[in-house]
Amino acid sequence: MDIIDSIILGIIQGLTEFLPVSSSGHLELGKAILGDNSIPKESLLFTVVLHFATALSTMVVFRKDIWLILKGVMKLEWNEDLQFVSKIALSMIPAVIVGLFFEDELEQLFSGNIMLVGFMLLVTAILLLLADKAKDTYKKVTFANAFIIGISQAIAMLPGISRSGATISTSVLLGNDKTRAARFSFLMVVPLIFGKIAKDIFSGDLTYEASNFTSLSVGFIAAFIAGLFACTWMISLVKKSKLSYFAIYCLIVGLGAIIYTLVN
Repeated sequence: MDIIDSIILGIIQGLTEFLPVSSSGHLELGKAILGDNSIPKESLLFTVVLHFATALSTMVVFRKDIWLILKGVMKLEWNEDLQFVSKIALSMIPAVIVGLFFEDELEQLFSGNIMLVGFMLLVTAILLLLADKAKDTYKKVTFANAFIIGISQAIAMLPGISRSGATISTSVLLGNDKTRAARFSFLMVVPLIFGKIAKDIFSGDLTYEASNFTSLSVGFIAAFIAGLFACTWMISLVKKSKLSYFAIYCLIVGLGAIIYTLVN
């Protein structure tokens, strides 16, 4: 993979990790269009690096929130901050279970399955349309909500299902405040990404060659910068109930992916 391809895929990852259009689905489409012939483990390493970049961008955008949460947790009291962290931990359970027991099956889906990506983007479009019609409230995310949102996050491990779109839509459809829904959605993925990276490193699933350093680096930087922009923008869009525009986009891209597969 050359530097230009790495930058393009990094920007795609940074934008689509937060915008509700499926980062994994767009990465698969991007690889297909750019003709990425990397072997699965090399492709997985690049994907993990890009996700790591967007996790860091999330931490930068929510740095004040994270700092306040950490200070609240350090008080060792059953306060709102410790409850929030507990809800995040609860939301991770479904994705952890899927990742531990169905990892091989998931990896097989990330091998240019453009038809699957197309249909899953259509599912994302439907979710966004439903969420955009929901009324805004001041309700906080409950423990039960957190687990249900976690199930949505696990399902969103399929390429083409937007993680942010699925989790925010689920949260809003459960009656939660849209701003809180976006905040919870973005923060809940951070420990999951770091956990996945740690698992891959210690298990030896990731392969690295010195010749790939430049491509990985520029991809990381591109994803990080794009992530900063997209995360901030997405928070504003959720508040203003503008998800229907992304639903239309997912519908167009999803149909395009399906037609592309049928033609080729």
